Amino acid sequence: MTNDRGEGPNSRPSPGGMRRLPWLLLAAVVVVVGAVAVVAYALTSGTDDGRDFSPSADNPDPSLGIEGIVTIDYPPAAHVQAPQRVAYDQTPPFGGAHDQYWATCTGIVYPEAIRSENAVHSLEHGAVWVTYDPDRLSADEVSTLAAKVDGEPYTLMSPYPGLDSAVSLQSWGHQLKLDDVTDPRISDFLTALRQNPNTYPEPGATCSTVRGGFDPADPPPFDPSAPGADAVPVDGK
Repeated sequence: MTNDRGEGPNSRPSPGGMRRLPWLLLAAVVVVVGAVAVVAYALTSGTDDGRDFSPSADNPDPSLGIEGIVTIDYPPAAHVQAPQRVAYDQTPPFGGAHDQYWATCTGIVYPEAIRSENAVHSLEHGAVWVTYDPDRLSADEVSTLAAKVDGEPYTLMSPYPGLDSAVSLQSWGHQLKLDDVTDPRISDFLTALRQNPNTYPEPGATCSTVRGGFDPADPPPFDPSAPGADAVPVDGK
């Protein structure tokens, strides 16, 4: 007796059909395994490309893993009053004595260079100060950099004339100099050091404007001249 397809009781699948079935199963397995791998990667990666520089108990200062990072141990230092200068040991400075008033660091992009002594005080409060050489970057590049700062708490950005690189990032005791505004290390630095309580002297300090002190609409200007003989030493002593 045959069935509707004309197959008898002892009929067997054709060899071609038997070969096709394992290949279909194998393809399905590959698709499933690939999907699982993608999901697992997305769940375990700190960022889209797997970079994760978030501070943790096991890694309190992830910035130490950023290529090119420079660190100096600056203890909390003395305050000065404008127009008193500080004889900083780094350019731009990223620690040491500083003005009694901090530069407002609530995600402000300053169009003009600002006084270094005020910006260093912002670093003491946990901010990241993004600087750039206005002669090395185009308007589009400045906009790309500003997008990482604008509106972000505990950040500030300003031009820094005469900088020896296109971009320089500062947090208290940390600096990274770069020449490309799309370098992923910029985001790594911000993630690792912005308000990282393990790396700056005054956790919990504000970045908001101090009335009667620093005016973000009319900030104290940058002074490109060398500090005079009466400048306060960087350690404040």
